[in-house]
Amino acid sequence: MSARSKPVVFRAMLAAACVALLAATASSSARPAAPPAPAATDVPDAAVSRTIRRALDYVYRSASNAANFREHGDDYMWCFATIAHTARDPELARAALAMGRERARQWRREHRFVPPNATADDVADLVYGALGADRLGITDSRFKRQLRVAARRFTASDYLRFDPAVGPPPEFGTFTDALIATYSGDAYGIRLGAPYREVIRWLPHMRPYAPSGKAFSDTFYAVTHVVYTLNGYGAKRIAPRLLPAEVAFIRRGLALGIARRDAEMVGEGLDTLKAFGFDGREPLVRRGIAFLVASQRPDGTWGGSRDVYTRYHSAWTGVDGLRSYRFSAEIWQLSEVSGA
Repeated sequence: MSARSKPVVFRAMLAAACVALLAATASSSARPAAPPAPAATDVPDAAVSRTIRRALDYVYRSASNAANFREHGDDYMWCFATIAHTARDPELARAALAMGRERARQWRREHRFVPPNATADDVADLVYGALGADRLGITDSRFKRQLRVAARRFTASDYLRFDPAVGPPPEFGTFTDALIATYSGDAYGIRLGAPYREVIRWLPHMRPYAPSGKAFSDTFYAVTHVVYTLNGYGAKRIAPRLLPAEVAFIRRGLALGIARRDAEMVGEGLDTLKAFGFDGREPLVRRGIAFLVASQRPDGTWGGSRDVYTRYHSAWTGVDGLRSYRFSAEIWQLSEVSGA
């Protein structure tokens, strides 16, 4: 699972301390009316659908390469699993599920046992992969038991590069990785050093967000992963009043991504804004969609990098930025969010 997109499903309520810290960002406790149905964008729906399918097909071709899958198998599976479970388009969801299940069976064939010399990073990668495979319906209870035993050998600092029970993350990249790791561990039922609630409680400490500078990208991807881990990677909508600083920062990042022609930033900006209820009636969202449709390469990717990760991840973020979501509910109070 990549540092920008690792997994899934919360299980208990966030601790009261976490709720109190984050709820301080709320501007009102009243529940506003539900947003109306999304309107069409300036780009024809058929063009958006073709762009999405080209990108998804590229991700599957990339995942079918044996070397690529050995290196990034957990990430590929999470891509397919999240699309399968949250896409509003049933045809897209079915295609992602079929692709993901085929790859998950292969991952299970390649990972029948936990290596006795597995490091903390190895254990975390195996948790990410097993979680993705489980979400795709391909499970292995014996492997999970082995993984649980191996995970106990390591501390929070081994997994996260800091101890969230003691102090805040030292920088945004570490914060992003810790959100992903602890969310994934909680979701799979194997703790990776600490519970998610101990990491997310440091969100107020990470503010205010710098409007520009060298660290802008790291900050942007940390903020998008706050959204992903709070809403179950596209499973629920979030009321914008809960995280106004994050909404404003993501809007700035999306505009900057369009200006820079940075497709990954545009994709993550679009899909996280959609989690807050923004849609094709929003001019900035329309601009982002138009940019992605117009700039996709014939092979389904964005950008000319030869790096395997960059190519498939740009395709994945393109899919997520362009597609519509089947949100199961809306989060109005952070006490509604499940945690470890």
